[in-house]
Amino acid sequence: MSVAPSSSLRLADVAIAVGGTVVGDGNAMVSGIASLDRAAAADLTFLASSKYAPLLAESAAGGVLVTPELAAVPGRCQNRIVVEKPHEAMLALLPRFYRMPARPFTGVHPSAIVDPTARLDADVCVEAFCVIGAGAVVGRGCWIGPHCVIGEGVSVGVDARLVSQVTLYPGAALGARVLLHAGVRVGSDGFGFVFRDGAHQKIPHVGRCVIGDDVEIGANSTIDRGSIDATEIGAGTKIDNLVHVGHNVRVGRLCLFAAGVGIAGSSRIEDGVMLAGQVGVAGHLTIGARAIITAQSGVLKSVPAGETWGGFPSRSQRETLRGYAAVNKLPDLMRRLEKLLARDPKE
Repeated sequence: MSVAPSSSLRLADVAIAVGGTVVGDGNAMVSGIASLDRAAAADLTFLASSKYAPLLAESAAGGVLVTPELAAVPGRCQNRIVVEKPHEAMLALLPRFYRMPARPFTGVHPSAIVDPTARLDADVCVEAFCVIGAGAVVGRGCWIGPHCVIGEGVSVGVDARLVSQVTLYPGAALGARVLLHAGVRVGSDGFGFVFRDGAHQKIPHVGRCVIGDDVEIGANSTIDRGSIDATEIGAGTKIDNLVHVGHNVRVGRLCLFAAGVGIAGSSRIEDGVMLAGQVGVAGHLTIGARAIITAQSGVLKSVPAGETWGGFPSRSQRETLRGYAAVNKLPDLMRRLEKLLARDPKE
């Protein structure tokens, strides 16, 4: 989704907005936000960690949000706003600097195809070439982008946004304020087959796919429907691009899944779980509440609540790091062993 730049702000006004203190020229104007290494004179940036302090030395930013501990770090930019949590302050400022895109119109584009039995609130935007099936319900304030397909009997909650080319299969249900990025598929068949009579026979999937309130799903991600039960994504969960959630999976509230995650069928992901990039979770497992799985891990057994696991096969992070350390020592041990074996036994 593109955003349009908004008006400029004085650093003094920025400081008031975030509860910070200005050091330097409070009348300096900033009109955008950028990273330390890309910021120009009209940009605001932030420094929240000492490991990025070297970037401030050459940053051309017009102002920088900085923690009290890093307020005196040397750098070209002398206009600073000292605030306890610069990263959070930056997030709060984004709406002040950038306007999010607004719905282009209210109503249904002439090229859209809407079944006569579908029920659309009067306050919706349905863009070009959408298809809305029989018995579908689209709630107040929804924005359905171009080329989206909403299947038979699907319900879409209030203020939901389908960006473009989203497909909601029959049996899907979206809560309020759901955001689905381009190419998301919700309610597709799960991957289930029985080998019989010399061929893989498809298991029909007749379950539902239920997406809770305030869920965001990234581009080209797929959430399969249940076989006879429901696949569920809990309220407030955020899913990155290119994620696959298999049939009958139940995901709790406020989870975070990074890009490339794959979750096999019938697994349970409890509240607050974080799955880093390219994590794979085998089927019929449980990952306990607030557990963290590190990048490129393969989870082959259930994970207790609150623990951090990593590696393949995944295990506790402490065990994983000890294993990596042991592997790193192997070349030296091999060299020492080869020297011992090469020694003349008469020595």
